[in-house]
Amino acid sequence: MASSAQSGGSSGGPAVPTVQRGIVKMVLSGCAIIVRGQPRGGPPPERQINLSNIRAGNLARRAAATQPDAKDTPDEPWAFPAREFLRKKLIGKEVCFTIENKTPQGREYGMIYLGKDTNGENIAESLVAEGLATRREGMRANNPEQNRLAECEEQAKAAKKGMWSEGNGSHTIRDLKYTIENPRHFVDSHHQKPVNAIIEHVRDGSVVRALLLPDYYLVTVMLSGIKCPTFRREADGSETPEPFAAEAKFFTESRLLQRDVQIILESCHNQNILGTILHPNGNITELLLKEGFARCVDWSIAVYTRGAEKLRAAERFAKERRLRIWRDYVAPTANLDQKDKQFVAKDKNKKLRPLYDIPYMFEAREFLRKKLIGKKVNVTVDYIRPASPATDTVPAFSERTCATVTIGGINIAEALVSKGLATVIRYRQDDDQRSSHYDELLAAEARAIKNGKGLHSKKEVPIHRVADISGDTQKAKQFLPFLQRAGRSEAVVEYVFSGSRLKLYLPKETCLITFLLAGIECPRGARNLPGLVQEGEPFSEEATLFTKELVLQREVEVEVESMDKAGNFIGWLHIDGANLSVLLVEHALSKVHFTAERSAYYKSLLSAEEAAKQKKEKVWAHYEEQPVEELMPVLEEKERSASYKPVFVTEITDDLHFYVQDVETGTQLEKLMESMRNDIASHPPVEGSYDPRRGEFCIAKFVDGEWYRARVEKVESPAKVHVFYIDYGNREILPSTRLGTLPPAFSTRVLPAQATEYAFAFIQVPQDEDARTDAVDSVVRDIQNTQCLLNVEHLSAGCPHVTLQFADSKGDVGLGLVKEGLVMVEVRKEKQFQKVITEYLNAQESAKSARLNLWRYGDFRADDADEFGYSR
Repeated sequence: MASSAQSGGSSGGPAVPTVQRGIVKMVLSGCAIIVRGQPRGGPPPERQINLSNIRAGNLARRAAATQPDAKDTPDEPWAFPAREFLRKKLIGKEVCFTIENKTPQGREYGMIYLGKDTNGENIAESLVAEGLATRREGMRANNPEQNRLAECEEQAKAAKKGMWSEGNGSHTIRDLKYTIENPRHFVDSHHQKPVNAIIEHVRDGSVVRALLLPDYYLVTVMLSGIKCPTFRREADGSETPEPFAAEAKFFTESRLLQRDVQIILESCHNQNILGTILHPNGNITELLLKEGFARCVDWSIAVYTRGAEKLRAAERFAKERRLRIWRDYVAPTANLDQKDKQFVAKDKNKKLRPLYDIPYMFEAREFLRKKLIGKKVNVTVDYIRPASPATDTVPAFSERTCATVTIGGINIAEALVSKGLATVIRYRQDDDQRSSHYDELLAAEARAIKNGKGLHSKKEVPIHRVADISGDTQKAKQFLPFLQRAGRSEAVVEYVFSGSRLKLYLPKETCLITFLLAGIECPRGARNLPGLVQEGEPFSEEATLFTKELVLQREVEVEVESMDKAGNFIGWLHIDGANLSVLLVEHALSKVHFTAERSAYYKSLLSAEEAAKQKKEKVWAHYEEQPVEELMPVLEEKERSASYKPVFVTEITDDLHFYVQDVETGTQLEKLMESMRNDIASHPPVEGSYDPRRGEFCIAKFVDGEWYRARVEKVESPAKVHVFYIDYGNREILPSTRLGTLPPAFSTRVLPAQATEYAFAFIQVPQDEDARTDAVDSVVRDIQNTQCLLNVEHLSAGCPHVTLQFADSKGDVGLGLVKEGLVMVEVRKEKQFQKVITEYLNAQESAKSARLNLWRYGDFRADDADEFGYSR
């Protein structure tokens, strides 16, 4: 397990201790560790090494269950800080050591150094220098090592470090709790929020003993949803490992033992706590499955909070590769004839919507839309397919021009095929009417099949449950309040009926709506009426073409204000920061409607209309100017406003949005909370009397036992009510018994909700879940529950986008994330932002050059890697 680096001395002189090496597996106390060797075909050998010449306090010990009269032994003062000092310094690190003494019982004493040789940090000296250990009593300083320990001890005494500080060290003694009276209530009280912990023992790959912080509960945690091979206890007390039990235990030990982790306590089963252990390097539950060290178990998979499908997918991965416990796995086969395995069915009651109902068609369209819309491309015509008449099985086709389309040197057809979003047509051997890059397309398809991409994936086919509420008055009425409250929502323009009438897809709400532009009167287009064709008004076609060229299949933002009798939504549409209603008026393709008077865009519409009137074009071609002079406001070029205000960050979401409280109104909230709690204490709500309804404001009892203002977001059942704490921004699922009616004296009319949602300006959050988690963890560590400075940069869908500064250093938080390579830069074209965007881009280039985090494998956004399925 350990290699020898130095042999004994020559004959006649004192023997030089042999230097050996190992990796620190565990710290038993402030003066004892366990080291292990490198694994070779199985778990490696281990040795316990005790530090010579020093003594650290003994850690707490639980009384043996076989000795009824025995009592638990508490920590000695400074024992736990000494253990923690070594744990944080040594766990998982390579050390070297020399053995100076071995007792008849086999205990080994020696010196331990951090690193590969004795030039590294002397661990005993470090402990004594920190005042966490003392020299052994009666030891005389008669050699250089002992002299050095004596010097370190005198320095620690002089500096009053550790045990030499004032007081008896009672504050360093843990109040260890070995049992929990009501484990289920204990689990529920944490509301599936991550709890900081240290893994103290690994029983097998999926069962550990953990020390929960900061309250020092020592609990056994079984990993939710899985089971590893175990060690069977025999009648004589010995343990027999099941196949791969030792390897699974080592897999978990080497990654988690005595590491700082977070545990999501998910459920309780027969007094055992079920949970998920999260480490910065990954989720051990999913890793065990993927490596073939564990199998899914149905009885606990339902409580796994991160999605049972992830566990099933990881298990499937190991099965397909026959890893470890699945080495003899044979996939089951159904007793069906081949003709019965696949068949065509027809749902007579459902209208087929190809874009959403045909597998991968939506993904293919989105790929092309995001890559090509509004971009300049190169087109090479390969051949022209002549028109063909309809047959019994094939519809008629008009003449088609078939071409190769490239952008930035990338063949779009090849990119589609590589992602498994299209297949290659097979031609007759003598048919030369095919792509000029046909062989590359075939190679791309083979690569997609091999990598299981898209259509060739063995995963479940993506389903898009899109609600089409176009013209459905009843459904529209249900959606209206939600869309009104949402403010600006992201949308994709699916179709343009006329200059001011569009069909939109709202990705967040997964619905299709008909949308009418507010505030304008656009020329009507031609319409087919019963018995006649109504001609379109002048310039209606021009208006339709203008809107199509500007927004068709573009990503836009919409604000819904109202709806008409036919179930069409009415509001404002913004493209690249510009209001489409204003643009139509500005280009003399619409007039301002009187309903615009009560909107925030009325002044902009009037200014645009006046300018269009002066040009006397299109709808204003016959306009005669009135004699009354009107003064036009001078529009100055907008500059970036940097007016930072102090805020307190209360919550950070998984998509890197955050909630803040205004520091200036903080005292008002404190007074309101104090008054509200006094009122509730005097008139407590009757448990179970409150009937929660979605959208209502209420009071909710948080895990700390205090009442807070909240809003009901969803009611699954009386036992599961989703609430949002309006003054802090966090969410929770509670039983209705912990909710009550919000007293009117403390409503949002008295004091508005204090938690405001924002997003970082000028950055793009990574799509990859692990990369996004890294960014969120960094932000939580730096700014949650701290005061910062906030400046609103621009408005966007959902919430304003801002820059945030640290209150002390005035450093830009978002820029810091870019410098660390945790996020990418969102390039904006507004002139006022160019200076700050340049700074962000320079920081991104530095992160790229240093290959930090997102950029560790180079620029992953390069088309040749991303589009063709290669990874770097």
